[in-house]
Amino acid sequence: MALTGRAALLAALGSLPVGIWEPSWMGMLAVNAPLAVACACDFALAAPVRRLGLARSGDTSARLGEAADVTLTITNPSGRPLRAHVRDAWPPSSWQPGTEVEASRHQLTVPAGERRRLTTRLRPTRRGDRQSDRVTIRSYGPLRLFSRQGTHKVPWTVRVLPPFTSRKHLPSKLARLRELDGRTSVLTRGEGTEFDSLREYVPGDDTRSIDWRATARQTSVAVRTWRPERDRHILVVLDTGRTSAGRVGDAPRLDASMDAALLLAALASRAGDRVDLLAYDRRVRAVVQGRTAKDLLPSLVNAMAPLEPELVETNARGLTATALRTAPRRSLIVLLSSLDAAPIEEGLLPVLPQLTQRHTVLLASVADPHIARMATSRGNTDAVYEAAAAAQAQTERHRTAEQLRRHGVTVVDATPNDLAPALADAYLALKAAGRL
Repeated sequence: MALTGRAALLAALGSLPVGIWEPSWMGMLAVNAPLAVACACDFALAAPVRRLGLARSGDTSARLGEAADVTLTITNPSGRPLRAHVRDAWPPSSWQPGTEVEASRHQLTVPAGERRRLTTRLRPTRRGDRQSDRVTIRSYGPLRLFSRQGTHKVPWTVRVLPPFTSRKHLPSKLARLRELDGRTSVLTRGEGTEFDSLREYVPGDDTRSIDWRATARQTSVAVRTWRPERDRHILVVLDTGRTSAGRVGDAPRLDASMDAALLLAALASRAGDRVDLLAYDRRVRAVVQGRTAKDLLPSLVNAMAPLEPELVETNARGLTATALRTAPRRSLIVLLSSLDAAPIEEGLLPVLPQLTQRHTVLLASVADPHIARMATSRGNTDAVYEAAAAAQAQTERHRTAEQLRRHGVTVVDATPNDLAPALADAYLALKAAGRL
């Protein structure tokens, strides 16, 4: 039970001394008694809060940056109409900054024995699961002098999925894939590819592709065309250790790695390859295996959504052993990790031969565009020092990448906006070369 501001103001006016009201106690009683009766009646006519029935429905998932609508149904079983202010509380990251008050507070009236729905629109600013907190309802009487207030727990979870902003690159990569598959006039040949068909020799064709038997049966020179093999296995490994927590721009490196992994998975599944996911730091954080092409992307984004970087050093030996168990046959292992010298030299390089002797390994890393801008800065002493530091960082990064290449690893090092298409291009290049 609560006294509203209107009732408090009337009570204060009713108790003023000489100069406004009659100074005797009878005068004060004469003024306040009707107010007390009005407040009592108003309180009695306010619908009870505890007896209300509440239920939720609506969206259970949304991509980061998109809206999610959650509907709250309020049933009034009492014989009095409900006039209420409602606050639907969610975690702060469920709203854009400055919009929480407007989005979470509602006013409604529910006649006796009826129900009404109100919708809370969430605009989450972070990936992961957003769980509703509580619903606070303040019920007023017809005069709004007194109110009843109570809270209800109405559980609901909205999973905020990775945004997959690199989806815009998929059509161009699929066009390139169709060229590799021999569906256009551009045909490629490489070790480990499958025979597709015969066509007439064109100057510039590899002479090793000439089919001499077919040539002997016709008047022109015939060459064999090839297409990349299908049904290859790709294991995408997300390093969720401390290096993935470093922020590049407005997001951690892990988010850029996820976006690149989604584009690669979408492309590879269209190419007929099988894609699995492993997220690891010192233990397995997520695994997606054995999904069909139709179910692959929904499974991946659902598994990636709650992942957060762990502030621990990644156990390279454990990661390698887990990857080998997950991919027992020859596969393309795509490791989305850091190119920092210490984790590579002390962690990955000693165990890398275990991967490269059985699998094709590709390492993709997120580069900081700010370092590239620093390397070109000039004009004053501070800028020159910044340029020198950036050049040193770039040199160390290139040296680490070269060490990996000497072990047979394909390295992709690109900024967050360029990592996804660069990784897709590296996959297509491996496929064109017959290395999958």
